Amino acid sequence: MSLNILPDDVTQGIGDRCCIGTTGCEWDGTLRRVVAEPVFVQKVYDATLVNLQALSTVNGIRFTPNLPRGSRIVGVSDLRCVRFFNPSNMKDPRNLVIDPETVLSGGEFVKDERGKIVEVVGPDGIKNQKIIYANTGECDDIGRGTPVFGTQRICLRGNVYIEIDVVVLDSRGRRNTITLTSNVPIAPVNAPLILTNFFELCVPSVFDSAFFPRFAEFCNILCETRLGTNSISRDIRMNPETGEVRIDLIIAICIACEKKIIVPVQLCVLSTGFTEISPEVSPICTTFPTLFPRQIDEDSVGDIVDPPCKPNKPIRDGFRGLETEIYHDNEYLDEYNE
Repeated sequence: MSLNILPDDVTQGIGDRCCIGTTGCEWDGTLRRVVAEPVFVQKVYDATLVNLQALSTVNGIRFTPNLPRGSRIVGVSDLRCVRFFNPSNMKDPRNLVIDPETVLSGGEFVKDERGKIVEVVGPDGIKNQKIIYANTGECDDIGRGTPVFGTQRICLRGNVYIEIDVVVLDSRGRRNTITLTSNVPIAPVNAPLILTNFFELCVPSVFDSAFFPRFAEFCNILCETRLGTNSISRDIRMNPETGEVRIDLIIAICIACEKKIIVPVQLCVLSTGFTEISPEVSPICTTFPTLFPRQIDEDSVGDIVDPPCKPNKPIRDGFRGLETEIYHDNEYLDEYNE
C-alpha cells in the first residue's frame, strides 16, 4: 500500500526549488534578420572600479536556538554571512546600506536654486545620477577628455545575518548538526563605519553636446566571517543550564563600487528585431494583441502606400460574434426571394 497521498502534479515539482529564465531573444546564426536600429540610451564615456574592505570585531553575540541541556559544541562545519535587508521596510535602520559622499576637483555637481545637487533618473528608475559641469574647452581643442578627480567617503551602517553550522555532542554521546543564527549589527546609524577612496574620471565636452555629462555609481556588498581566534574553546561560550550560545566573531565587509561618466546619446545598433516569447497555453482566445508597434521606417515599409488589410480572424465554436448571423450563401438568398 502506497503512503503517498499527494497527487503526481504536486510531488513532481517539489524538488524544483530553482529556475532558469527565458529572455525571448533567439538568433539562428545568420544575418538575414539583422538590421540597423537607432536606440536612445546612456553611453559610458569613462568608468573606474574601486574595491573597499572593512573589518568589524564583535564579541558575545547571542545565537539562537539554545542548545539542549548537557550538550556541548565539538566542531564548526560552516559559517555563512549575508547582508540584512527588510523588504517590508526599505528604511529599516538594520538594513545594511552605504551612503557615499563625493567631492569633485576640476569639476562640480550642478545644483538647483536652493543649493541642492540635481539628481536625474538612472536606468533603474531612481534618481541617483548627478549632473557634472567642468570647463572642457582646453581639452576640447585637442579632441581629448577633461580629467576630474574625486574624493569619496562611504558611510557603512546596518546589520548582517550570520548562520553557523555547529556539530553538537549531546548528553547521550550522539553527534548532531545544528544551525545557529543571529542578526549582528555592524555599525549603528549614529556611528557608521567610514571608508575613503580616491578616483579619476575623464569627462567629455560639455559644449559639444545637448546634454551635460552625468556621474553614476552603483555598489554591491558582501560579507565574510570567521571565529575571532579560530578556536572553539575560546570563541564559543555556552551556558550549561540554559543552553544559551554566545560567540566572538570577526566580520569582513567587502564592497565593490563602479563609477561612470555617462551621456544620453542615440546609437545605431545591429538587431534581430523585437523579443518574441512563446506564450502559455491559451484555451479560449484565438488571437492576442502585440506588445510593440509595427516598424514604420522606410526599410520596413518599402513602397507600401496604403496599410495592409487586417486578416479575418477565425471564430471558434462557442464564442461566436454578431457577424456570424449574416449569411452570404447564395442558396439562402434564392430561398428567401422565392
